[in-house]
Amino acid sequence: MVWQKVPFNSAFAPGAKDFDFDINQVSINADRKKSVDFSAGYYDVRQAIVARKGSKIYDAKSIADLKGAKLGAQVGTTSLDFITDTVKPSSQPAVYQRNDLAVAALKNGQVDGIVVDLPTAFYITGAEVTDAKVVGQFDNTGGTAEQFGLVLDKGSKLTSCVSQAVTALRTDGTLASLEKQWLSDAVDAPVLK
Repeated sequence: MVWQKVPFNSAFAPGAKDFDFDINQVSINADRKKSVDFSAGYYDVRQAIVARKGSKIYDAKSIADLKGAKLGAQVGTTSLDFITDTVKPSSQPAVYQRNDLAVAALKNGQVDGIVVDLPTAFYITGAEVTDAKVVGQFDNTGGTAEQFGLVLDKGSKLTSCVSQAVTALRTDGTLASLEKQWLSDAVDAPVLK
């Protein structure tokens, strides 16, 4: 087995892949499905907002409280889509090539908050920006849960096999057990509506 490091946006960009599958917290969506295959979803994810102590949105209780904030997210992510499509702030969001650049902007006070998926939000507040908190998480919009899936080359012969493995892990409770063990903090983040 050979492990490859793949930049986030390259994982689902059109064209042949130099990996069999990528597991990199990539949300399944219709636009990405035009270029790649996805396995069955392995994690139901929500978007969340992170802000540093002293930020004007640190104590936000609703999406409306975020309208006047300068928000940031990584380019090509469902987090950025969430800002533009759901939060609809009064100013254009700051867009970063990579999440670490968005985190640096948060640390430097260039943005009031950043939107990331919930597991990433807990990592950021626990390890990278310790004076920040997960201000809140957001309900899934459109009635369908956003899910992470493994990314495979478009038309890959492995797609059905990988999906069967993910489905088996969900059915036998393994995924729920892993989520409970490693992501139980999710209940601590209030839902902003």
